Amino acid sequence: MIKRFLAFAFLCALFTTIQAQDCTLTFKGKITDFHDNTPIIGASVQIIGINKFTSSNMDGLFEFKNLCAQKIELEIKHISCDTKRLTIDITKNFYKEIFLEHHLNELNEVVVKATSKAAITSIEKSLKKDNLNNFSDKSLGDALNTLSGVSSLNTGNSIVKPMIHGLHSSRLLLINNNVRMFDQEWGDEHAPNIDINANEKVSVIKGANSLKYGSDAIGGLVLIQPKKYAVKDSLFGNLATSFNSNGLGGNINSEIVKTYASGFYAKIQANYKQFGDFKSPNYILTNSGLKSINTSLRIGYNTYEKGLSAYYSFVNNQFAILQSSHIGNVNDLVNAINSQQPRVIEDFSYNIDFPKQTINHHLGKIEGYKRFKNLGKLSVQYDVQLNRRKEFDLRRGNRSNIPVVDLRLFTNTLQANLELETLDNLKLETGFLVRYQQNDAVSGTGTSALIPDFDKYELGIFSVADYKLNESTAISAGLRYDFSKIDAKKLYNITDWNETFNYDELFPEFETGVINGTRVFTNPNYTFHNFSTSLGFSKRLHQDVSLLANYGLASRIPNPSELFSDGLHHSAARIEIGLLTIEKEIANKFMLSLEKVNTNFGYSISPYYKHINGFIQLVPVGITTTIRGAFPVWEYQQINAQIFGVDIDVNKQIAKKFFYKGNISLLQGDNLSEEKALIHMPSTNFTNTISYTNEKLNRLTLQVNHKTVLQQNRFPDYNFYTFNATTQQNVFVDISTTPPTYSLFNFYSSATFKTANKATLKLAFSINNIFNVAYRENLNRLRFFADEVGRNFNLKLNYNF
Repeated sequence: MIKRFLAFAFLCALFTTIQAQDCTLTFKGKITDFHDNTPIIGASVQIIGINKFTSSNMDGLFEFKNLCAQKIELEIKHISCDTKRLTIDITKNFYKEIFLEHHLNELNEVVVKATSKAAITSIEKSLKKDNLNNFSDKSLGDALNTLSGVSSLNTGNSIVKPMIHGLHSSRLLLINNNVRMFDQEWGDEHAPNIDINANEKVSVIKGANSLKYGSDAIGGLVLIQPKKYAVKDSLFGNLATSFNSNGLGGNINSEIVKTYASGFYAKIQANYKQFGDFKSPNYILTNSGLKSINTSLRIGYNTYEKGLSAYYSFVNNQFAILQSSHIGNVNDLVNAINSQQPRVIEDFSYNIDFPKQTINHHLGKIEGYKRFKNLGKLSVQYDVQLNRRKEFDLRRGNRSNIPVVDLRLFTNTLQANLELETLDNLKLETGFLVRYQQNDAVSGTGTSALIPDFDKYELGIFSVADYKLNESTAISAGLRYDFSKIDAKKLYNITDWNETFNYDELFPEFETGVINGTRVFTNPNYTFHNFSTSLGFSKRLHQDVSLLANYGLASRIPNPSELFSDGLHHSAARIEIGLLTIEKEIANKFMLSLEKVNTNFGYSISPYYKHINGFIQLVPVGITTTIRGAFPVWEYQQINAQIFGVDIDVNKQIAKKFFYKGNISLLQGDNLSEEKALIHMPSTNFTNTISYTNEKLNRLTLQVNHKTVLQQNRFPDYNFYTFNATTQQNVFVDISTTPPTYSLFNFYSSATFKTANKATLKLAFSINNIFNVAYRENLNRLRFFADEVGRNFNLKLNYNF
């Protein structure tokens, strides 16, 4: 009897439980585009773990019936969207609006195309990852030098500064991973501390459209961008190495990337590069090697709606500087100019001796973004940089290991941008930044600091807009305001302060005291207000032909070297003098471009004109004698200047597998104040490349390249006479006449082989300067002392897995 009662009670409880499980609930939803709320049709919706599927209708609506009260996981897929998963707790009839990103390119791995631009109306050229791989053992400046309108200011063959239309250093903005580089770019021999192996794409923006990054891009903008990763589970990487016969060195680079379907990703990359002494056609370039270690780390979470990422990179460069360029006085310079060979020629060595540079550069950033419905994307970024530059010279008394220049620059920036995305034809971006810089002239060098201690404060606000008038016409406009303050501390010789420069009358407010009656302690303070603007226009004249026009008003405040330099710049072997009277530069820039983007036959013709009021130039003004001997004196001056020219690019498919590509750059720079040519302007140069490509034969590529640089016949005459103590005579020093024309031929070949598991191995072999031509380049600061590098055989292996 008891057993029957218990069985009855159990059945009643079970019945009651089944009755309590409510499986009559309905879940309805709507799937729309995050951008514009338009319904997404045909998206598949699945409840994970339950065999229930449906899809969105013409209105983006879907529905599930007869659901039990429980927690479910939804998976929503659409061919043009990224797959999305949601967890929903169903306790009653439920409705939810779900947003999908209908622009997959924002998230997925992007195939970089030559036509992709930073802005609709921008005039720019880009280097793809394949192009950058060809320069894996070279510098950023070497890679950019292949683009029309871009040249370089070299110190030997290792220190390469990019120039755009004859302008360099602080007139160029270098944006690395959305961080403006501050690595003491003011010196002619200060190259950017950027590892091109860590990045996916480099763009040179010659026209306007740079206000988002700064107001002082008088020369242009170099935009260095990392790769974007697909939101999926994946593990891939790359191992690349190269070997060069000239310098008997090369590099090895490796990176590995892990991505997750959840949106998380991580990447680590490292590069090591080393070269010994390079060789010109006729002799060893003693003490010209380099050693470089670079590493970077990226981690983040990336979805269309929100994301957070962190990035860190470290660059350690050691550059040997040609030993023959170390001059004790101006007579050494005379002897170098009159001699056809370097003063020092020794056997090959990997040693990096004196003079040399060592630079450490740390860069870190944290960035987050969030998209708000019916508003747009808000991004906030904080970045910090620490640059330590040491320059070593050959010194007496075993003091060579003590740097003669030791500068530490600390920069940190907070910036926020808002991209409004609510209007179909209008893209509006506005933002602000706050930046603080501190320069520390590290004590203990035993020399006077070339650049003093200073603090610099910056505040900037900008707004730029792109508007599509119709399918073929677009305009852009931008406005930016910047406030800057420089607070420095510097000692002056009292004779220079009172008599040479008359600063005691011009800037009495800077004086804070006199030391021992011989030196004046000062506290220079400057504030600047900059307004900049840009206008752009683009018109598609035909299916593949476009006309672009850009105007930009840019302002650049003087950098501390132009204001405060005072002493011997050892690596440049000259006295450099800055002036407290230097004011900001103001430039008006005009640029046109007619472009035809077509594989069979394409071209771009881009004339430009720049008028710069208060152009700051560093020019030789005489000779002075120190306890080490006589040195040339270079002084910063302000003039009015103009630069104009044209860049022309052409590509043509000659036959089915044969292609031609060429470009020419013509430029003229004028010192309008003194009616003569500007110093250090690149001469006319042109390149021609014929290539054979066979995709079916392991992507075989054979390429012959030719480059000619004509002699620069327009140069200012800064020659001078000096007394030679050895010969007891006045001698003529020709530092102005430019080297003659030269032509170089190069060869490149590559093939790609498939290996296991979709991995590929690319082999590349190239010869630079095939005919071992001896030449000197006008824009190489060491052209007085030695020829350029001779023939080089290069072998590269690139394994992608």
